[in-house]
Amino acid sequence: MKKLLILSGKGGTGKTTAAAAFIRFADARAFADCDVDAPNLHLVAGVGGTPERFDYLGSRKASVDPEKCTGCGACANVCRFDAIKKTESLCEIVPYSCEGCGVCAVVCPQNAVSLQDDVAGEVALFKGERVFSTAELKMGRGNSGKLVSEVKLALINAARNKELAIIDGSPGIGCPVIASMSGVDLVLIVAEPSVSGISDMERILKTAAIFQTKAAVCVNKWDVNPDSAKEIERFCKENDIPFVGRIPYDRQASAAVNAGKSIAEVDCPASRALREVFERTMALLEVNSITKIKGDMN
Repeated sequence: MKKLLILSGKGGTGKTTAAAAFIRFADARAFADCDVDAPNLHLVAGVGGTPERFDYLGSRKASVDPEKCTGCGACANVCRFDAIKKTESLCEIVPYSCEGCGVCAVVCPQNAVSLQDDVAGEVALFKGERVFSTAELKMGRGNSGKLVSEVKLALINAARNKELAIIDGSPGIGCPVIASMSGVDLVLIVAEPSVSGISDMERILKTAAIFQTKAAVCVNKWDVNPDSAKEIERFCKENDIPFVGRIPYDRQASAAVNAGKSIAEVDCPASRALREVFERTMALLEVNSITKIKGDMN
């Protein structure tokens, strides 16, 4: 299975719009949304049916047994995160504040506090002719990188016979992005023609270089700031990074997304430009896969 990951370095660049269009252009039978903090690929990718759902267990959190607790407050006194509330008769854990350090369990004289597995999110897997994996992290929970790994693992296990997987990654360069990048064949970065967009593109390219992951770049809404778009192209040329195209700002594309459609379903300038970006990216993906196979044989 060849795996294409679409990233942006920041939110709002059109990464998910590009991913949904790529899925339609390729008629992809395996795809995933690794933006577990705010998944939205399903809104424009035409996903239907009832998924299999399973809990994701994150960091452990403290739990108080009300039958044993005497409300002495020893645990609340040592909690540096203010995650324990003391009432008249017992102590209660504030789950959004608890970091699972376990000090409260150590100091409790009644052994009323223990660390318990915490359901930090939920993975949803749609199976059939098209396999789609996604997840949503609960508010205030951490370990989103581990949840991204669960999303990818669910996709790979359910779609072993598929030739291509398209993965919509998270914005930024943090843990979710690093987990998304693991094991993929090519990263396509959707850049924004702005000062912050260029900086974020450079950061995500550095991250890809650290993990020795091949990367290519395209510019979305290039005509909003042509000078910055040219700067991105120049940067890619100077650093031997494949530049696969420019996509114009297009109100028809915005209207399609607002209607819950992929822009691949609309004949408009942005759709046609994105089709060219798709074809160049697929050509790069094929070359990178061949190179990888030769490297493994050597």
